[in-house]
Amino acid sequence: MKSASLAASIFAFGMSNAMASDVTVREFTSALHAATPGQPIDFSNRDLSYLDLSNLNFGAARLARSDLFGTDMTDANLKNVSLIGARLDRTTIIRANFSGADLSGATMMVPAAFIDPITAVAEAPKFTGATLVRFRVTGVYWQVDFRGADLTDADFSPHAKRFGDTTVNEPLRTAVRSCDFSGARLVRANLRRLLAHFTVFAGADLTDANLSEADLSKADLSGANLTGAQLFGANFDGAILRGVQGLKDAKDVAHALNLDKAVR
Repeated sequence: MKSASLAASIFAFGMSNAMASDVTVREFTSALHAATPGQPIDFSNRDLSYLDLSNLNFGAARLARSDLFGTDMTDANLKNVSLIGARLDRTTIIRANFSGADLSGATMMVPAAFIDPITAVAEAPKFTGATLVRFRVTGVYWQVDFRGADLTDADFSPHAKRFGDTTVNEPLRTAVRSCDFSGARLVRANLRRLLAHFTVFAGADLTDANLSEADLSKADLSGANLTGAQLFGANFDGAILRGVQGLKDAKDVAHALNLDKAVR
């Protein structure tokens, strides 16, 4: 499979180019198996970078502020796991389940999720009901489930073309194409220049969110709250705006694009 090859190549690259983590896969999995519901494992503040953690059930593990750079989390079950302040940059998250997890203050920069929209449905990770307050996320996401997630102050703004390179003139835009943010809380979220074609924001709270230059073509914002949202240059071509709240109170709504082509 293409996705498996992608994950393997990223993992191999990491193993050959990074310092070893301070725990082995065997030690980590043994701790998981020994954990009980009343006494979950605590690997907070640990270096778990580049480990193969695929197919593991993390239970209620605590991984706050842990370094998970380049790990393979394919098919991992991370429901309700504490990942507060964790570093998940360049992780492989194919079919990973983060539902109900706490990723407050965590980063997920350019993860390996999937490589084309054809396989996206089968390979998409889940963040249903997750706590993603101040979450810093970049990359390309297809059909990811963010329903009911708390993305207050989350940051989806563009990033440099090469990881860690801040000198390029045209940073890459984060894409959340055909994703589902129904009922999500996106208060003050930085969605500047976000690519959100066909994405669902039905009933989402976008109060004071920054949507400047975001591409919301064909997006569904039915019943969403846009009070105080920044809409300068936002593209609403074909977007569904039925029942939208606060549009007249949004900032720079006069400078939004294609509002006349939106469905009301």
